[in-house]
Parts: sequence; structure tokens; C-alpha cells
Amino acid sequence: MSLPMHPPLPLYLGLSQWSHNHWLQSLYGKGCKNSDRLSRYAEVFHTVEGNTTFYAIPSMTTVKNWNDATPESFRFTFKIPQTITHQQQLRHSNQSLVDFLNTMSPVEEKTGCWMIQLPARFAPNDLPLLDAFLDQFPKDVTTGVEVRHPAFFAKGDEEKALNRMLLEKGSNRIIMDSRPVFSATPNTDAIIDAQKKKPRVPVHAIATAYNPVIRFIGHPDDACNDPFFVNWLQRLPLWIAEGKTPYLFIHTPDNNAAPESARRLYGVLREHIAKAQPSLIPLPELAMPTNTEMVTPQISLL
Repeated sequence: MSLPMHPPLPLYLGLSQWSHNHWLQSLYGKGCKNSDRLSRYAEVFHTVEGNTTFYAIPSMTTVKNWNDATPESFRFTFKIPQTITHQQQLRHSNQSLVDFLNTMSPVEEKTGCWMIQLPARFAPNDLPLLDAFLDQFPKDVTTGVEVRHPAFFAKGDEEKALNRMLLEKGSNRIIMDSRPVFSATPNTDAIIDAQKKKPRVPVHAIATAYNPVIRFIGHPDDACNDPFFVNWLQRLPLWIAEGKTPYLFIHTPDNNAAPESARRLYGVLREHIAKAQPSLIPLPELAMPTNTEMVTPQISLL
């Protein structure tokens, strides 16, 4: 299950999904068929959060279609099904994981990280379950773990134990940055829903392996994201300089303008690296989608 010999990007940029009706007005272009959305998305972005596998395991035919729709350089980050992480809570899940990975085998070479999202009730005394679960993956497979229990953010022995285990297993700690969305006034249904569902946890920017994963849950007013993105302008180049390859995912409460927000923030990061750390490999410019009227947002310097 090793990745093909394709030069990795310094950083992989993506969104929380590849199919969104509102993007017919921007990313896809009018008249884009549902079946063409992934390929159109992959013309611009390097990766995507594969949330669909969290809710249901697709057919192998569907997985093959996903593979055919994306270039060799594209990287999926599929979530492990909730039946394993939330219902079984990693218990007695060996066969379930084997079956899932077998179904996903057509895209195994394009999966940059398998995301293990754990519920808030997954507590420090459950860490032995996670330890054993990570051992079930092939050694050359990249995993990322997202925890939500408060004890894992308290900088105490429980968090140290988690980080130590992830370091030993070579698994990435997924970083949720929900500060922007919680700074928004809850005056729309989308913001209220996002603030209800997204965890409000501290941002601990630690890299426990070679592919740090950042989920940046943005403010609906993109300009309001700038103060929160300053930290990432410093941290991401440091990781890249250390030889790590981060994955950066941009969300917004309704995701309507997520492509534009991601493009602008990526442009800010790209410009910052070019000026502040010219010795680093430059971030490639994002391609413009074909047959669309997507507007390149104005880059603002922080």
C-alpha cells in the first residue's frame, strides 16, 4: 500500500467535501454534472476530506470511479467509518477494518491519510484500544487521529500519553482549529449549526508524524479569518522546513464560499513563504478550474 513515486507537494490543500451544489456558481461552472464534480474539484485542489466513508461504506465500483476521476498526484484523506470509531469504539474491529480497506483498495495509492475521528466520550482510559487499533494498519499506511475529550487538551499526563503513543506509532494528531467559527456571531442557521456540531477545543499545534493535518473551521466573513491564520503562517513553513508535508483543510459554516476562502488563505501562505523563507520549495500556484467563472480573491497581507 505504498504511495506511487510521485514528487510530493510541500503542502496539500483541500476542502471538507468535493460535492456542493453552491459551487456550480464558482468551482464547477454551470451545467457541470454530478459525476464530474470530483474531477473538476481535483483540477484545483490537492486533497479532500473523505467524509462520505464516515457515514457509509461505498461500493467498490464507486471507489474505482473516484480513482478514475482524479490525477495520480491527488490525495484523499478518507475517514474510518463511524461504525468502527463511534459504535464499536475500536473494539473487536479488526475484521471491519480489513473489509473497509479492501473495499477502498482502488484508491489506496491515492490515500494520503486515513483519518480516525474519535467521539468526545473516547477518554484517556481508552488509549489502549487506540494503540491496538493503530497496530492493525499496514506499516506503510499513514494515519491521523482526532480526539475530542477535554483531557487530551489539558496539557497533563493524559495528553502527554496520547502524544507519546502517536509519536511511537508514527500517527499524526489531527488539529482542529475552530477558533474562527466560534468567534462569529450566531445569527444564521449555518453558524448556529456549526457552533453546535464542531468541537470547541484548544489548538495544540503538535506534529507527531510527517503529515500534520489541520482542519481550519473558518469564519463566514473570510477577512475575519486573518488573525486566526497568522499562527499557521509561522507553523506551516516550520514543518515544511523540517521535511514534513502538512495537509490543510479549509471549512466555512455552510461551505458555500469555502473554495474562495481556501484559495485566498493559500495565496497568503504562498506569498509569506516566498518572502520570509525563500530557501523553501515554493508552494505551487493553484490552477483555475476550467469552464468556470470563479474569481480569484484579493490576497491580503497579515
